[in-house]
Amino acid sequence: MHRYRLILMTLVSLVTFCLPSAAQAPQPWTQVGSLACKVDPNVGFIFVGHQPMQCTYTPSLAPAPPEYYDGAINTVGIDVGVSAGSVLAWGVFAPTSGLPQGALSGEYVGASGDVGFVVGGGANVLMGGSGRTVALQPLSLQGSLAFNVVLGVSSLKLRPATWR
Repeated sequence: MHRYRLILMTLVSLVTFCLPSAAQAPQPWTQVGSLACKVDPNVGFIFVGHQPMQCTYTPSLAPAPPEYYDGAINTVGIDVGVSAGSVLAWGVFAPTSGLPQGALSGEYVGASGDVGFVVGGGANVLMGGSGRTVALQPLSLQGSLAFNVVLGVSSLKLRPATWR
């Protein structure tokens, strides 16, 4: 009898700890807006790149005003050439439908690639954000006027704008 009770308790414990609870289930992420950034002209320094930018976050909710951010992408890897500037755009995702003011502030990390010969294009796969509660769409779109090659690991830092 004691043996059956031990087996039953073990099975109940396994079921309790192995089955995911509703609180542990992953929350669906929804697109809450878009982030567009104007990248300043820059020169690549072979192994390290720094691209300052000014960004505008446009919430999906109609009455919410746009938010402005200062930012910079720092890249470690191959960064050779000159760019007259570019424009980046991301979808912004969060587990809730509304974000508090300044919620995009934080650091995002990932990989970057960009090739330009007069007209160029590229992609940035970046994840992160304020307390890891905001994610930029994994793939950004980029258009540039450049003669350059960029391939490496990147860090995007956003903070509330000082220019507005």
